[in-house]
Amino acid sequence: MGQSHQSETRVAALSHFIGGRRVDGTSDRFGDVFNPATGAVSSRVPLASVAEVDAAVAAAKAAFPAWSETAPLKRARVMFKFKQLLDEHHDELAELITREHGKVFSDAKGEVMRGIEIVEFACGIPNLLKTDFTDQIGGGIDNWNLRQPLGVVAGITPFNFPMMVPCWMFPIAIATGNTFVLKPSERDPSASIRLAELLAEAGLPEGVFNVVHGDKTAVDALLAHRDVEALSF
Repeated sequence: MGQSHQSETRVAALSHFIGGRRVDGTSDRFGDVFNPATGAVSSRVPLASVAEVDAAVAAAKAAFPAWSETAPLKRARVMFKFKQLLDEHHDELAELITREHGKVFSDAKGEVMRGIEIVEFACGIPNLLKTDFTDQIGGGIDNWNLRQPLGVVAGITPFNFPMMVPCWMFPIAIATGNTFVLKPSERDPSASIRLAELLAEAGLPEGVFNVVHGDKTAVDALLAHRDVEALSF
């Protein structure tokens, strides 16, 4: 009588991106990421604990002083390089979206293009940050404005546009001198990690852009965090 063997399908384990590198989850909580075309589990995403959210915010806070004082022109050069890398990896990013979200490839490519357009806009940040001065707006009174970065900014983004919606947030926030913590949807998280890797390749300093995956625990931790200066949804 023959002996039967049951094949075991290996499921990839995803990671957070904190302080310029991939970081394995430590909460011992995971969520399944499904391939909508087959219904099969394609990977497991770590669900961050409060401590992991704290680590991401701490990395962003530590990176803020140097990044906020970096000349806008130098920040724009990072955005230019990032835009170039997005063009080169356009199809790869679209494939990640299709695999986890379920959009057809042509639709996913369109979403990637919309994200690239925002990055392209952020490349003009030196001009966008120019301010105004008005002499003698009143008797002996001059008027001027000043644009300054806030600090750590967090973005909590939905399932439907895993690249475009994050790109509505972090390119402008980073280009203007803020640091960023992104909490993408746990249903299609891989595009966010790839964006973080490409930003690092473009020369973005460690800690300026961080990604933590998670559920309500991570969202509530970001909402209540005292070191998060602004939130985007």
